[in-house]
Amino acid sequence: MVLEAVMVVVDNSESSRNGDYTPTRYEAQSDAVSLIFAAITQGNPESSVGLMSMGGKGPEVLVTLTTDHGKILSGLHRTKSKIRGSSHLATGIQIAGLALKHRQNKSQRQRIVVFTCSPIAEDDKTLVKLAKKMKKNNINIDFVAFGQVDDDTTNKLTAFNENVKSAEGSHMVVIHPGPGLLSDQLITTPILNGDGSGAGAGGGAEGASGGDGFEFGIDPSVDPELALALRMSMEEEKARVDKAEKEKKEQEDKAKLENIKEEDEQGEKAPLLGKDGEPSGDKKDDDDADKMDTA
Repeated sequence: MVLEAVMVVVDNSESSRNGDYTPTRYEAQSDAVSLIFAAITQGNPESSVGLMSMGGKGPEVLVTLTTDHGKILSGLHRTKSKIRGSSHLATGIQIAGLALKHRQNKSQRQRIVVFTCSPIAEDDKTLVKLAKKMKKNNINIDFVAFGQVDDDTTNKLTAFNENVKSAEGSHMVVIHPGPGLLSDQLITTPILNGDGSGAGAGGGAEGASGGDGFEFGIDPSVDPELALALRMSMEEEKARVDKAEKEKKEQEDKAKLENIKEEDEQGEKAPLLGKDGEPSGDKKDDDDADKMDTA
């Protein structure tokens, strides 16, 4: 999979206390964050994930880019006691962008995943301007909107997504409350699948009910970890096969080059000197001279 540096932004506003997701909105997104971390780091061991919050008094970077899952879990646990206030979406995205700018491995593709379950205070104009700035900086931004998502929130996120989207990423999914876990429904979306084969902006249980059409014949809402492991295993096997085919082709090309004879080996086989040591071309000239004398 692609080499990425990903900042995950969680919503720890007062709205995240709501219990319409099991057990609460905040706990539900915490499980989803762990799923995203596993998908990214298993896809490419050199990818890294950071964590920040955007509620309370203001956005806060909880964990800088890391490959240590324990640090992510610790950051989520600390934030559980800081659930208050409203969300600061625009400021949170800008800070996440700055954190990505200072990544150590500049070859990592930049990406931000934003969880939001509260009203958005920023207006459309501010969000569109920010979206264009993020796109200019080659930062993909995925939105996971959950909770009681109203039309105003949907319209603002859609406007942002349309202006930040590129051919390589940036997705928006809306997951309404339902019987399934937030993480179970998230696994079928393009945010984790990457190729757009998921449910997209699905709602509630419908967003996760694609078990029959899943590529492994497994319903990810029943066993999301198994589904993710199978997909990772398939991608690793594909990479191994591609590498083996490339090496085989290189060996075949090398063998062909070794079989090509040097130009001097493929030239005339006639010796340069005759039996008496004279140039081999002189005999023909002498014979022609003798014929002329006879005449």
